Amino acid sequence: MIATPKIDFFKAFLRVLSGRQTSRILSAYGFVEVRRRGSHIAMQKTDVRVIITFLPPDHRELRKGTLRLIIC
Repeated sequence: MIATPKIDFFKAFLRVLSGRQTSRILSAYGFVEVRRRGSHIAMQKTDVRVIITFLPPDHRELRKGTLRLIIC
């Protein structure tokens, strides 16, 4: 049996984005910046019964694993 390498398909097809680009994309989906502390931006979105909070780092480049966690 041939061993196949384990590929994370999300990481393979993600672009490199900055923290500002990521927060701009989240704003387009209804997230609002509620505070900024250091290099992190706190963004929230209020759904029917839930408040979704996300803290994207304001770095020049975000790691692909961080972007994957945002998407999933």
